[in-house]
Amino acid sequence: MTNPFDRQDGTYLVLVNDESQYSLWPESNPVPAGWTVAHGPADRDACLAFIEATWTDMRPASLARAMAADSGALQ
Repeated sequence: MTNPFDRQDGTYLVLVNDESQYSLWPESNPVPAGWTVAHGPADRDACLAFIEATWTDMRPASLARAMAADSGALQ
């Protein structure tokens, strides 16, 4: 049995959660609670390219907001 996340010929979705974190997800699996579809369905390479182009700040959204608020308070 192969891992559905590793199938090169599979069809995938790109999911995003409320922290702006992205995940490659096999289209055949149900989307887990707390995640929404941001891209796809598409092939694995297209989904990975979307993630690479879109997820440019790896910090969770709540951390980015807190850091922005802290930097504003220091000025």
